[in-house]
Amino acid sequence: MKKNMRLILGASAVALVAVSLGAVPASAHVPKPVRGNVVLTAHLTELNDSGASGRAFAVVRGETIRAFGIRARGLTPDAPHAQHIHYGEQAQNECPTLALDSNGDGRLNTVEGVPAYGPVVVSLNTSGDTTPASFLDVSRFPVSKNGSYNYLRTDIRFTDVAGTGYSGADGLGTAAQIAEAIRDGEGVVVIHGNDYDGNGTYNLSDPEGASELDPTLPAEATDPVACGVLH
Repeated sequence: MKKNMRLILGASAVALVAVSLGAVPASAHVPKPVRGNVVLTAHLTELNDSGASGRAFAVVRGETIRAFGIRARGLTPDAPHAQHIHYGEQAQNECPTLALDSNGDGRLNTVEGVPAYGPVVVSLNTSGDTTPASFLDVSRFPVSKNGSYNYLRTDIRFTDVAGTGYSGADGLGTAAQIAEAIRDGEGVVVIHGNDYDGNGTYNLSDPEGASELDPTLPAEATDPVACGVLH
């Protein structure tokens, strides 16, 4: 019974996301959204000359993302792509430009983009924990097939980031405050993963070296490649 109720309550949100991302014909019947939903969309554009682009769509109610979808293309083929919702009280809550390239190496790493998009508040992975604590678990993020993927996940809860083990937690506020900021259009969707040399894999031995976030991961796996604000 509980499972059936969950499916019924989530039908409107999932249908809205499916239509927005082109998963079903626009002419298909869409149930009227449940009162209290806020619908947000983002147009994703490339970072780091990646050629990546896409669309994102979220249905948020209270402290829950009832459904979140992404359709992305132009990505490194057949590779995992970490993706997150970013937000910060001290951030500009927008997509970064190369002007934030503080070390002058001609590319933006994730940390250099933080003043623009803020810390991670939700990990948009395919299974398991969605808190910021999972933001580097690359194995649980979508894998692009021939450079593209469609992503859909339901019932993602915002969390009190403090206590999750995430180093960017300071100043982010409670789950309710974060959810309110996202509903107000201050959330930024960022996709990561850029095979700069086109050799078909993310390598520590490539010129970009190790990620500034984790020395065991290549920078290619964590550098941002697409970004869009959830309006």
